[in-house]
Amino acid sequence: MARKRPTTPQPGTHHLTDVTAEIVQDLDADDGWMLLLDGVPNSYLNLNDPTHLEFEYQQWMARAVDLHKPGTEISLVHVGGGACAFPRYVAATRDGARQLVAEYNPELIALIREVFGIRTGPGLRIRAGDGRDVVAGQHSASADVLVRDAFVGPIVPPHLTTVEFLSDVARVLRPDGLYLANVTDGPPLGLARAEVATARATFAHVALVSETPVLKGRRYGNLTLIASPAPLPILDLTRLLARSVAPTRVLHGDELTKFVGGAAVTTDDNPLMPPPPPKHLIK
Repeated sequence: MARKRPTTPQPGTHHLTDVTAEIVQDLDADDGWMLLLDGVPNSYLNLNDPTHLEFEYQQWMARAVDLHKPGTEISLVHVGGGACAFPRYVAATRDGARQLVAEYNPELIALIREVFGIRTGPGLRIRAGDGRDVVAGQHSASADVLVRDAFVGPIVPPHLTTVEFLSDVARVLRPDGLYLANVTDGPPLGLARAEVATARATFAHVALVSETPVLKGRRYGNLTLIASPAPLPILDLTRLLARSVAPTRVLHGDELTKFVGGAAVTTDDNPLMPPPPPKHLIK
């Protein structure tokens, strides 16, 4: 990824179409900057270290990508861009990676280019548009990894959670491709259970990663959904995530079946409308 670092990013509030963006400096790290959208933390960038991922769910995704076809050049599609923290990580850790980022708000794309010095090039394209439409425009079997990390405020747009959307994701992925989705949910985890049920209706292999208190329904938090037509490296992923600061689990197989319970598959005709998250939500 071509990257031209700005001399000094400027903190401030930017009123964009449909969203208010805030740029906030991390007072504990000179090179750390947070992007908030409508008050919700969206992206954290360390301008001096693109491999730094502040959010734990992105660290979980990173381990999954690290294990996927290591040593090869991979192609990724990102539904939801923010400040491109995860694409920066991939560009810094996977030589020759080709990435397409779908970001709904063109004004936000212009803002991150100006403030954070994000530049497009042969390894990174950023396209303004609805993520589902961008996915629909991709060739079949053209991507190794597809990442869904798109939110309107703290909520994933319902049309990005349905079996019809996931069917198109499966079409775009190669036969051994990887789907990664950021899910936010809390007790009783109805949204997460439905997301897993929908993924299992589409993909042969599915796993769910989160902190133990979240999986046990004790508090609100992030969960990472991992799915693929091919077997997942569960043992290697579990070993890597065991190094996490917080207790982290990987649910799969019978454990995941128990977690899903009787949750129904989400469809375009019957989308799941998530309840409002807690006001103190930290992404």
